[in-house]
Amino acid sequence: MDTMSDRGLDEKFVKMTTAPVRGLVFSLAVPTTAIMLISALYNMADTFFVGSLGTSATAGVGVAFPLMAIVQALGFFFGQGAGNYVSRMLGAQEFERASKMAATGFFSSLISGALLTVIGITRIGDLAKALGATDTILPYAKEYLFYILLAVPLMTGSLTLNQLLRFQGSASYGMIGMISGAVVNVILDPIFIYTFGMGVSGAAAATMVSQFIGFCLLLAGCERKGSIRVKIRNLSASLSFYKEIARGGVPSLLRQGLSSVATLYTNRLAGNYGDAAIAAISIVTRVVMFANSIVLGIGQGFQPVCGFNYGAKRYDRVKEAFWFCVKFSVLGLSAFTVLAWIFAPGIIALFRADDAEVIRIGALSMRLQFLSSVLMGWVIISNMLLQTTGKSLSASILAVARQGLFLLPLLFALSRALGLLGIQISQPLADLVTFAISIPFNASFMREMEANKDPAADDLSIRAH
Repeated sequence: MDTMSDRGLDEKFVKMTTAPVRGLVFSLAVPTTAIMLISALYNMADTFFVGSLGTSATAGVGVAFPLMAIVQALGFFFGQGAGNYVSRMLGAQEFERASKMAATGFFSSLISGALLTVIGITRIGDLAKALGATDTILPYAKEYLFYILLAVPLMTGSLTLNQLLRFQGSASYGMIGMISGAVVNVILDPIFIYTFGMGVSGAAAATMVSQFIGFCLLLAGCERKGSIRVKIRNLSASLSFYKEIARGGVPSLLRQGLSSVATLYTNRLAGNYGDAAIAAISIVTRVVMFANSIVLGIGQGFQPVCGFNYGAKRYDRVKEAFWFCVKFSVLGLSAFTVLAWIFAPGIIALFRADDAEVIRIGALSMRLQFLSSVLMGWVIISNMLLQTTGKSLSASILAVARQGLFLLPLLFALSRALGLLGIQISQPLADLVTFAISIPFNASFMREMEANKDPAADDLSIRAH
């Protein structure tokens, strides 16, 4: 009989709790960072190729971004909710519970994605308008949304599988699935858009096909040695499991959900200044997301190390991994900030070279948003630390703070006071305040770990080094 132990998870437990922390985090962060960067690139690919079809077409793709954020919210809710629990159970060597949780998270994400598809397609016109489409943008938005909605179950399932693999320390399998899908998307975009003459629909259809390929490869990754097999017979509708999913996944749901709401209202408010404003801000959103992919990738490499070692009560290793990731993230974002300030107009021109208004609005928006980007290294890694260790309330407050408590009120207040400039400066101001409130949350948790540390763990750490 195939047991969890026979499939290499005992060996993985030893590695995750004894191997040198920096090398371990780095080995896990490389594939997850690659996943995030490539995923961000192919999110930008649709905007890049559609850019030649006009400003309204570019904006049509842009208004779909809040829907993509909702889809990501569902995928991360089930993936990180189940994955956080899985990593702690593996750290505690409770392999059967880990297996049941993995199946529960995955199949729940598929069902949720299918429901979103049905609701979205039956009300696609209303959905496009709700996302901020103007009358000139609406036809393009509906074309793009149709195929994206068909792909939603594949997206939620892929995101959940990737998270489950990552939290088990099998990020390389997730990387193969996610990057393969991204490469296929970039190849198919120009073929579907130009060769087949599908226009905006072609960009979305390419995304749907690429998502299917990535989904199949991720499922195959779960069959590899050392990974938990996701089987429907292990699905458990236990209330205790869903409570654990909520405990670990609510911060991600809030973070991504509020990102969707914030982007939606940003589009609506920007729409008062024309299609060029929506197009410019949607381009900047994708570029900033690309930069933040470094932090998210580093953080996702950190989370399995954090979960395993927190479950094994190796708090010294949790703290060492945290500080390594913060330093690395700050350096990476600093480099992106310098590049963005110097080359902002040229970066925007890559997407809409023949629209001076898009370039003007986009360049200023990009420079302003990158003002606060360095602070996000601390905020994101702190949030992941709290989320992975089961501190759901603190993690949820931080997740709500940036896009909900601060950004949305700032958008409404400053857009009235300063017009388009108010929209452009709202995000960096929200980032600054979020950074300030994250400090006491982090400090409190660090003190808690220090108070609960096991002297025997410190002795083990010394012997391991």
